[in-house]
Amino acid sequence: MAEGEKARLIAWGNELQAVHRRLRQTLQAARSAIRAGSSNAPAEHDLLLFCHGFCAALTGHHEGERDELFPAIATQYPELRDALRTLEEDHSLIARLLDDLRAATDRADAPDRLERHLDGIAAIMESHFQYEERQLLSILETLQLDADPRHVFGRL
Repeated sequence: MAEGEKARLIAWGNELQAVHRRLRQTLQAARSAIRAGSSNAPAEHDLLLFCHGFCAALTGHHEGERDELFPAIATQYPELRDALRTLEEDHSLIARLLDDLRAATDRADAPDRLERHLDGIAAIMESHFQYEERQLLSILETLQLDADPRHVFGRL
């Protein structure tokens, strides 16, 4: 295996961790927008942008994994199918929580209610990211996948 090819393979694990870091930062930006909105009416626009942006980013990340990454892993590492199924179940739960957050922001719920939505998402998201990294990082070093990382991990 050529050195460049090896670096490309290892990059999948690095990219996964980088996307997780960016999603955590996006969640924190949404929290900051909620806090700013509670004392500053014009910040409501920022709140909608950050909350909807966070929802779109996390959804895009999960869709890319579902459509590109997980099928490649299931084919090359069939022993991980149960772990992939667990990750997909997390994706479904997180999608429902994101739908609830979108509805709450659209209704202009009180900041404390919005923060509770983010708390629930953050807890599941963090547990999901840790499990995903434990299960997948080592195999991402050898995964054969010829795809654009922006399609695999979402555009963030």
